[in-house]
Amino acid sequence: MAKSEVSLTEQVAREWLLKRGVKIEDIANLVMYLQADYHENLQMEDCIYNVERVLSKREVQNAILTGIQLDLLAEKKLLEEPLQTIIAKDEGLYGVDEVLAFSIVNVYGSIGFTNYGYVDKQKPGILKSLNDKTSGHVHTFLDDIVGAIAAAASSRLAHRAEKTD
Repeated sequence: MAKSEVSLTEQVAREWLLKRGVKIEDIANLVMYLQADYHENLQMEDCIYNVERVLSKREVQNAILTGIQLDLLAEKKLLEEPLQTIIAKDEGLYGVDEVLAFSIVNVYGSIGFTNYGYVDKQKPGILKSLNDKTSGHVHTFLDDIVGAIAAAASSRLAHRAEKTD
């Protein structure tokens, strides 16, 4: 993608993902994990392409910017209590991080919910490291956002695949 074609919002969202340790290939690996059993000749390039298309959506960019900003504020201990502790600890009953992720999953239909739930529970690849609470980083929102991008890209891929039956 040429830089001139990318909005400032998309550019910043992509930069923030990278600064937080998430590469496009990491998300594409999650798409491969989710879809390899359903697409006999699935190539990594197909996964990357679909991730790129998901990242081009303004709703997705906004979710990335919002979630990462909240994670950064919690990491710097700049949120008011009790929100500071809730986000810093990634409390299980908080749920707002998942709600933000649903805004991404919704972009490509209901199959995304299934993909998201599965990858969120399994925590493969980059999701495992983003969930490492010993790293000193807060990724309460980021792990769900990354899983949601992968789920949306998987849904996009599934919707566009040729029927095999």
